Amino acid sequence: MNQKEKPLRVVVAGLGNMGRSHALAYYENPGFEIAALVNRSDVPLPGGLAGHEIRKEAFADVIRATKPDVAAIATYSDSHADYAVAALEAGCHVFVEKPLATTVADARRVVDAAKANGRKLVIGYILRHHPSWMRLIAEARKLGGPYVFRMNLNQQSSGKTWETHRQLMQTTSPIVDCGVHYLDVMLQITDAKPVEVRGMGVRLSDEIAPDMYNYGHLQVLFDDGSVGWYEAGWGPMISETAFFVKDVMSPKGCVSIVMAEGVKSDDIDTHTKTSTIRLHSAATGPDGRFAKPDELLSMAGEPGHQELCDAEQAFLLKAIREDIDLTRHMDDAVKSLAVCLAADESVRTGKAVKL
Repeated sequence: MNQKEKPLRVVVAGLGNMGRSHALAYYENPGFEIAALVNRSDVPLPGGLAGHEIRKEAFADVIRATKPDVAAIATYSDSHADYAVAALEAGCHVFVEKPLATTVADARRVVDAAKANGRKLVIGYILRHHPSWMRLIAEARKLGGPYVFRMNLNQQSSGKTWETHRQLMQTTSPIVDCGVHYLDVMLQITDAKPVEVRGMGVRLSDEIAPDMYNYGHLQVLFDDGSVGWYEAGWGPMISETAFFVKDVMSPKGCVSIVMAEGVKSDDIDTHTKTSTIRLHSAATGPDGRFAKPDELLSMAGEPGHQELCDAEQAFLLKAIREDIDLTRHMDDAVKSLAVCLAADESVRTGKAVKL
C-alpha cells in the first residue's frame, strides 16, 4: 500500500461464520480499518477483534454515523440487496456475501446502484480466489466443450449448524444459497449461455416452513449442448455418501476433484478444499486402450477458509485502489443467481423454466 494512502474504513454487518471471517480479514489487512461491527446480538469475536464493540443499531444508522469507505454485508440473504443499495448510495464501496439478492430484479438493482454511484461491488464468490479451483477451471477449459457438469454439496448438519440452516431456509433454499458458487464455476468453464433450467426438491423435515424444501436438485441446459446438474441438501437426515462431487466431462476427457477419505460434510474447509485433481484423457492408442494414465495433481498446501477470506478482501482493496473494471464480475453474479432462482421456480411449479 502506498504510504500516503490511508486505510479504508469498513463497517461489517452480520457476524455469523462468514461475517466474522471477513471482519478478521479486514482487521489483519493494513489497507483497512474497522469502523464498526454490526450484529443483532453479541457473538464471540476471533483474534484481535475481541476488543471491538458490537453495535446493534440499524445498519443504515451506523452507515450514517460512521461514514465508512466500505460496507461489508454478511447478513441473511433477504437483506443483501437493500443493505447494498443503501451503502452504495451513501458513497460506500460494497462487499456482499452470496447470493447477491433473493430475486434477479434485486440483483440487477444492486449492480445498477454500483454503476450509478461509481462504486466497486464485489460479491463473495470465494472459489474465484482459490488456486485449486482456478486450476480446475483452466484444465476443464483446455478440454473444450460440450461439457457435462456434475456437482453437489450436501451437508449433514445438527446442533447450531442445523439451526443456521433452518434460519437460512426462511428465505433461501439450499440450491440457491450454495448453488450460485457452482453455477459460477460452470459459467467460467463454458462460454455457452444457459437456456433452460429444471429443478426438483423435497421437504425432508417438519422443522422448516411448509413451502420450503431442504433437498434440491437442478439441471441446466446450455446453448452449445452442454448440460449440468447441481445437488444440495441440509439437515440431520442428509447422507454423508458422495456428499461432495465435482466432475467435468467433455469429448476429450474429464477433470475431477478427488476428496480425501474420512472428510465430513459439516467441515467448512471441505467446501473449498480440493485434495487432489484427477485429469483423464479420452485419447486411445492403436490397440484401443488409453494412450496415457490419469494424472493426479496434488493440491497440498492450498489455502484454508480464513486465508480465502483474506484473499477476497485483498481483491476488494486492489479493485478499489487500482480502479479494476468489475463489470464481468457483477454480470456473472447476476447470471449464476438467475439460473439458481429459475431452478427454485421450477421446483415450485413443476415446470422447466426457459431463460
